[in-house]
Amino acid sequence: MVRRELPKHQRDLIVEKYQSGEGFKRISKVLNVPWNTVKTVIINWRKYGTTETLPRTGRLSKNYEKMRRKLVREASKRPTATLKELQEYLASTGCVLHVTTISHIHHLNGLWGRVARRKHFLTKKNLQARLKFAKACGKMCYGLMKPRLKFFAKGMFGATKKTNTTHHPKNTIPTVKHGGGSIMLWGCFSSAGTRALVRVEGIMNSSKYKAILAQNLQASVRKLKMKFTFQHDNDPKHKSKSTKAWLHQKKINVLEWHIQNPDLNLIEHLWGDLKRAVHQRCPRNLTDLERFCKEEWANIATSRCAILIDSYPK
Repeated sequence: MVRRELPKHQRDLIVEKYQSGEGFKRISKVLNVPWNTVKTVIINWRKYGTTETLPRTGRLSKNYEKMRRKLVREASKRPTATLKELQEYLASTGCVLHVTTISHIHHLNGLWGRVARRKHFLTKKNLQARLKFAKACGKMCYGLMKPRLKFFAKGMFGATKKTNTTHHPKNTIPTVKHGGGSIMLWGCFSSAGTRALVRVEGIMNSSKYKAILAQNLQASVRKLKMKFTFQHDNDPKHKSKSTKAWLHQKKINVLEWHIQNPDLNLIEHLWGDLKRAVHQRCPRNLTDLERFCKEEWANIATSRCAILIDSYPK
């Protein structure tokens, strides 16, 4: 069992109650502190006249400060290294430390173990494009379309980092788009509510994507009776020459979207609502899943859509 030293303010309170005439058992009961701990605090106070933590016997190794700097430097350089890996690194340099001591040194130097966030891998070209996009579109109009619903599992990876450095590239796990699900959907919405939601059969290519836009996008737009901006990501079928030509021919205003940009499409919130609602209905097969998705999509409140749209500056 790990025994922790009482905080100074609690030791001061014990002494204060003792001076007011209360006995050890009474103090123990009131402060919920073991009787023998109360006794030890009083004995030390009588002997040394203070409740401060006194220096303990022994001294730090002459090389302790050198080891500490070496450990902090290595942990900052390799934030995803485990305590065991850092221990092995120190052992290879002739320094022997227990993993608990390594963890303690981390905490004293403001380093804390956390689960690393997963973020898209960004090249220098991606970073420059993001910055250019942010400057050009500081206040964006709302997005309209987003084409898929998929599920996949993620593993847990740790990182040793300082506070407020969660999204620093060294402390994240770079990812690329992959995986998939058992059903793919295309949907759209506006401030007037949800619009078409269709299931995509098989593998979607540029021709199938244009067919979906022709059958569903234009029908949804006619009901909007307002100007709109069409948003989709940089999937190859979205950026193909034939798709671009079709959108240009139909005079559809498309929001420019750079590679590896963060997904700021408001429809992502509705996908989350849809997933939770469908999950509660426990579909037994793909037919149920498709039917529940369409029913719950139609049941999403218009006010919910309007609030999302209003959250974007015009």
